[in-house]
Amino acid sequence: MSPILKQISTVFIPVRDIGKAREWYCDILGLPVDGEILFGHLYIIPMNGTRIVLDSKIYSEDRTFKTPAFHFDTLNIVEAYTYMQSKNVNITTPIEHDQWFNFLDPDGNWLMICQC
Repeated sequence: MSPILKQISTVFIPVRDIGKAREWYCDILGLPVDGEILFGHLYIIPMNGTRIVLDSKIYSEDRTFKTPAFHFDTLNIVEAYTYMQSKNVNITTPIEHDQWFNFLDPDGNWLMICQC
């Protein structure tokens, strides 16, 4: 029996400026911009389930996500797409298969939203 649990607790995202990244992610997720920036380079986004940690200490252009490493869930992909357009997010694909689309954060990380 493996001592490794079958779960993921945290995903780290490399970001250039921790303060700006915190504002952007909180904005698109509809969260207040509060919470402490830890050690000058980490911010834990309050999420349901798997946590996201923004980390400016690990940032470099070659470390940004070139393909989505995870996806944000939505109950309505069209509504999510329209919402992200209204936020002037850099959307990189149309809605594919009525199920998902990709977009970029301000640091060039490829992310995805998928209808669950």
